Amino acid sequence: MRVALIDPSLFTLPYDRALLGGLVQGGHEAVLFARKPGRDDNDLGDVPLRPLFYRLADSAAGRGLPGPLRLPLKGLDHAVSMMALRRALRRWTPGVIHFQWLALPMVDRAFLPALRRIAPLVLTVHDTNPFNGDPSASIQARGFLDGLSAFDRLIVHTEQGRARLVAAGLPAERLAVLPHGPLTALPAPVPNPMTGPLTFLLFGKIKPYKGLDLLLSAFAALPPMLRSQARLRVVGKPYMDLGPIHAQAERLGITDRLEIEPRFVADDEVDALFGPGTVAVFPYREIEASGVLSIALAHACPVIASALGNFAEGVRNGMDGVLVETGDVPALTAALARMISDREFAASCSRSARQGAEAGPGWDDIAAQTAALYQALPRATAGS
Repeated sequence: MRVALIDPSLFTLPYDRALLGGLVQGGHEAVLFARKPGRDDNDLGDVPLRPLFYRLADSAAGRGLPGPLRLPLKGLDHAVSMMALRRALRRWTPGVIHFQWLALPMVDRAFLPALRRIAPLVLTVHDTNPFNGDPSASIQARGFLDGLSAFDRLIVHTEQGRARLVAAGLPAERLAVLPHGPLTALPAPVPNPMTGPLTFLLFGKIKPYKGLDLLLSAFAALPPMLRSQARLRVVGKPYMDLGPIHAQAERLGITDRLEIEPRFVADDEVDALFGPGTVAVFPYREIEASGVLSIALAHACPVIASALGNFAEGVRNGMDGVLVETGDVPALTAALARMISDREFAASCSRSARQGAEAGPGWDDIAAQTAALYQALPRATAGS
């Protein structure tokens, strides 16, 4: 089958790359329609890309505009890009059009009926709470539910996501739960000894919903003797003002145990980040599915996470790590303390995490399930 995968802003490039690779391995012809990757995007690998989106907004002139002007330009550019997508897909005649994101639903929904006349429409709803409730993305979230109603099938990664969409009025028969696969190749087994000082790692894009402020408060509440046996490390490109975070750390007196690296992280750096003595922490306020979770488990890192989304459904509490209720700082402190004080428990979680990663579905399986969903769509064809 010929598959058009649509991710205008490359929000989930690692996921796109993995799914496309699995589809191609399964004998399908798949192409990604998106913007041209920038310097803060991971390597495309051999993914076939049609860079139709944001040619003006991403040009040197567009990037040079101040924010108040660039955002309206990008909105207009999105509409122009959707027109270009419609023309391109009419020529290419895919068997299915699979969106990863509705980047601007109030604009996208005007184009979806015309695209649906070309081929059936599928959307993977990575965030059933659009952009994890980020107030700065409120414009991008407008029209979200109306946009979902235009699709033949909706894919979610968790039962939480399915329940949320059913509660919002989406027909259950149009929803499919498919797993979120690993975003890196499973590394060779390397022991992760939980000896010596521990590193509590919060990795990925730094955004308000990820609860960094909660983590600082929880770490500061540790007894000084335990706190001296660990450090906090925060690594990722910031999408928020870090000034209040630094001020909070100063106020709590933990700057000597905190490292913040506000930067883009390339694929080839990831293994070193999740090295021996690392515990992955996810004190998120909101999440549907985290790709970083699969990276942590593959590297045999114990996990401390909020009981949400694929943390709640993919982390075995007391085996792979510890789940805590969202926003419960004392429980988060207790989980940190347990990892530091009970190294036998931490080591057991490390072994269990790796075993869970090895037993989880790979992209061949996920792509096969996705292709089966395509084949069951009305009017699904092999493409020309």
